[in-house]
Amino acid sequence: MDFKQIEGYLSANVEGFQGPIEAAKTPSGQSNPTYIITTPSGKYVLRSKPAGKLLKSAHAVDREFRVLKSLHAQGLPVPEVFVLCDDRTISDTMFYLMAFSEGENYGDPRLKGLSPTARREVYDQMNIGLTQVHKVDLKQAGLQDYGPPGNYFERQLSRWSKQYEASATETIPAMDGLINWLASNLPPDDGTVALVHGDWRIDNLLFDSKTNALTAILDWELSTLGHPLADLGAQLMQWQMPVGAEGRGLAGVNREALGIPTDKAYVADYAARMGIAIPDMRFYVAFSFFRMAAILQGVKRRALDGNASNPKKALALGAYVGPFAEAGLQQAKA
Repeated sequence: MDFKQIEGYLSANVEGFQGPIEAAKTPSGQSNPTYIITTPSGKYVLRSKPAGKLLKSAHAVDREFRVLKSLHAQGLPVPEVFVLCDDRTISDTMFYLMAFSEGENYGDPRLKGLSPTARREVYDQMNIGLTQVHKVDLKQAGLQDYGPPGNYFERQLSRWSKQYEASATETIPAMDGLINWLASNLPPDDGTVALVHGDWRIDNLLFDSKTNALTAILDWELSTLGHPLADLGAQLMQWQMPVGAEGRGLAGVNREALGIPTDKAYVADYAARMGIAIPDMRFYVAFSFFRMAAILQGVKRRALDGNASNPKKALALGAYVGPFAEAGLQQAKA
């Protein structure tokens, strides 16, 4: 990106913005390149589409910008956004600028270094934050048209199946089997429509280091209107992953000793806050494994095509497509 050109644009279009810019690319942001922008007027975050040929409907930074702007106005803990730029004379790729949010980011859900009490507070805040998202008044927020109508899981299965096929590099029997199982076990459309974050996990959240309060919900690229249990299923899926920097899960962890809620307790708390019956989560977790496998296949494809944000990391992530699909099948048979 030509940050000299971008600097002039931001100075003219963002109130109080002053150059010069110091831009540092973050190691995260595999889908959309993310930069920490440091200036005399403060710190900001710039998110852009990646360069090169992109899959249709992917890397929708304009949707991120829209939902962040709406939710910030509604008082939800999201960063303030300032400007969206789709001018090719300024940048080869669409980007937006938002405020830099302060807070602790926990890449490891075990929350090493925290006390059991603090862990309980963080997880409770995460649960509350998820219900805040799902209780957003869509009309008041101006998001009634933020997603297409119809059965959410049927729509999502079709979308990600097509994206998986478009980015496939080899035949993965487990993925084919999981797609077939999901298609045969779609839950009936119960008419529930809510704002869905699309990638709800602890490393997409920031917390106050002193109070453990949730300070920011990040990474809204996959957000849409849909069924709220998709987000809950994604969170449970993440916890089944191996511990460590790559899996970022809780597999084999003694949660009680650490002060981390069980899946059953977390789901029960969520259901109580949403005012719904405690749901059977098997389909939703299996679906989350499928969707993540499809996403990782796209990451791998971009690496092979030479336009990944971090090629080495992208190829490493791509190796998990098969294991994710297999885990989804195991969940389906649970």
